[in-house]
Amino acid sequence: MNKVILIGRLTRDPDVRYSQGQSGEQLCIARYTLAVDRRGRRSGNTNDQQTADFIGCVGFGKSGEFAEKYLKQGTKICVTGRIQTGSYTNKDGQKVYTTDVVVEDQEFVESKNSAGAGQGTGYTPQAAPAQESVGAEGFMNVPDGIEDDLPFK
Repeated sequence: MNKVILIGRLTRDPDVRYSQGQSGEQLCIARYTLAVDRRGRRSGNTNDQQTADFIGCVGFGKSGEFAEKYLKQGTKICVTGRIQTGSYTNKDGQKVYTTDVVVEDQEFVESKNSAGAGQGTGYTPQAAPAQESVGAEGFMNVPDGIEDDLPFK
């Protein structure tokens, strides 16, 4: 089985290109790199050191279109996919080996507001609801007179 699950942040905005599909339609291809935290111990050091692995991801079709529309540098996402290896010969005649995660599913891990209030994520924070509509526990108050219309009691 070839299954990968990653949680990390985009290191930069996705690189999006369109290619001609097999049936003649345009196929969206989005490439991006995820910085995935790695915790471990370095030799001789008793403190946990946090480092990151930078993992290349590629989304085709709908996954690529989703990345183009919604993903920005700093966005924290969860990616599910599979590892794919390949190779090509560069312009100097040297063989280059590649390893990418082919994205099958991607979802946001944190809300726009918890993503550092828009710092470095490409998001703009949304205005907070008016204080009178939010209760003491952070939930919106149910307006008066609609209790009979609720599908649950």
